[in-house]
Amino acid sequence: MAIPQPFIQDLIARADIVEIVGRHVQLKKTGANFSGLCPFHAEKSPSFTVSPSKQFFHCFGCGKHGNAIGFLMEHAGMGFIDAVKDLAGQYGLEVPEDDRSPQERERAAQERQKQTTLSDVLEKAGAAYRAHLRNAPRAIDYLKGRGVSGAIAKQFGLGYAPEGWRSLASVFPQYDDPLLAESGLVIVNEEDDKRYDRFRDRVMFPIRNVKGECIGFGGRVLGDEKPKYLNSPETPVFSKGRELYGLYEARNHLREAGYVLVTEGYMDVVALAQLGFPNAVATLGTACTTEHVHKLFRFTDSVVFSFDGDAAGRRAARKALEGALPYATDVRSVKFLFLPAEHDPDSYIRAEGREAFARCVAQAVPLSRFLLEVARTDCDLATAEGRAHFAANAKPLWQQLPDGALKRQLLGEIAEQVQLDPRDLDGLWNGRPPGGGRERRSPRADGEPRREAGEREGGRRGRWREESAPAPRPLPGRRPPVSRPDNAGRLLLGHAEAWERLTDEDHALLCGLPAPHGELFAWLDAQVHDQGPLPWGHLHASLRGHALAALADRLMADAPAEPPPLSEALAELRDLLDRMLVERLKAEETAALEAGDHARYRDLHARRRALQGAA
Repeated sequence: MAIPQPFIQDLIARADIVEIVGRHVQLKKTGANFSGLCPFHAEKSPSFTVSPSKQFFHCFGCGKHGNAIGFLMEHAGMGFIDAVKDLAGQYGLEVPEDDRSPQERERAAQERQKQTTLSDVLEKAGAAYRAHLRNAPRAIDYLKGRGVSGAIAKQFGLGYAPEGWRSLASVFPQYDDPLLAESGLVIVNEEDDKRYDRFRDRVMFPIRNVKGECIGFGGRVLGDEKPKYLNSPETPVFSKGRELYGLYEARNHLREAGYVLVTEGYMDVVALAQLGFPNAVATLGTACTTEHVHKLFRFTDSVVFSFDGDAAGRRAARKALEGALPYATDVRSVKFLFLPAEHDPDSYIRAEGREAFARCVAQAVPLSRFLLEVARTDCDLATAEGRAHFAANAKPLWQQLPDGALKRQLLGEIAEQVQLDPRDLDGLWNGRPPGGGRERRSPRADGEPRREAGEREGGRRGRWREESAPAPRPLPGRRPPVSRPDNAGRLLLGHAEAWERLTDEDHALLCGLPAPHGELFAWLDAQVHDQGPLPWGHLHASLRGHALAALADRLMADAPAEPPPLSEALAELRDLLDRMLVERLKAEETAALEAGDHARYRDLHARRRALQGAA
């Protein structure tokens, strides 16, 4: 979206930066300007100044400065367009969208109105849940038993959903309002159109976006019933792959602490805030994604992931690693904290104390070391085969790192462990001959020089996948796949352990495919996360009676009796996914150009070219 520059200039001229900043910082008049404690770093003496005449803020301590739009971007973690829209909304202005058709602008306006309406519905439900908590002794006793004070419960807006099937009918007289279902508060039975509350007899945790608007809920049972946690479904205002619980409450504390602590549950966040770590957030019942990490790095340059030390915790950490790799620049810090299997952060602090937990955070495993640990899994480095396996595991992880000193150092460490010269390993991974030089070509019998594979007579070498590159040969015993999703499904159902070798981007690509394939991969992701990789026989038994069973049976009907080695399956799967990723990136490039987002187009184009060049 391209916003006309004259509108931005007019908006800044209209905005009162003292009023905008004053909503978040206690300001005091000091001559012609205003001053206060900087909201971007911890300080005891005011060094933060706001100039009403220049409509500008500046901190002499940390150097942050800018106008009203810049303040919203820094303080609320918004992108530029979101900050402009937010500021314009405060002054009743409509942001012009000259690059869209009238129909597109109308649809966008309707979507914004729907989002506002849904947030209002969720806010009303949250107020009702908070009122119910005051008269729910079981819920109060549960929170007290977890050490949650009234002040913390108020800060996070905790509430209680009563046991009744239709308790929200007393809050929303029009219980059949479609907005109740669209917001995820009410479930509608499609067969008989009966409606009932999604959340019943649960402690309620409102989920807020970075602006503090309620966009969904998480509910926890008071006992040991299953499921222990229940989240709002995906809605126009809520996507669990993008939102983080507690970020709104923690955002101001992140600068003081110097890092964000990413945990696995709502109660971890609330308990940590109670126990002196108000800089904690949690993913919402899903693995940490690149979008989660990108959002966190708007607020801090240091992220510490905290997971249980069991197998499930290790799997969650692996996904967090993949989500963090694209953003692990030389000036950012990513670490992984593994607690003993019997502890979560809450229980560990209560057992060992706040200082002991702080020491654990300080001693967390750096991203570089964890990447090497993940790549070494099941690799015997005493053998050539084991070292080659290690290099194959490390390659897709290393390639996701942005260029810089960290990436180059890791190349050297990986090369040392696989007993190769770094230049040879780099050449191997990037398709160059050993030694970094250009391979000499011997002449043919007729005296003409030999052409490299893919090089056409009288022309340059053909580009990867865009000219005459041959398609990959299928594994022995396979018929050509009907489609790429079919082939990926067959490979992964036959080798579920391969799922853990894929990147977070791969997972998002597969789970985001249209039904039924996307649903099958999402089901497989849940199985691997909960139970680890299982052979096809076990997966087949788990699918019995499931709606996806027919698809899985069809995919595996032509699978060979003896599955190919994992290394072969991984090689075919990697090539297949790279092709799918390239196609998706092409589509996203087109969309970015149509939206006028040239910066995003350049990023996508560079990513696609790098992916094609690495293949």
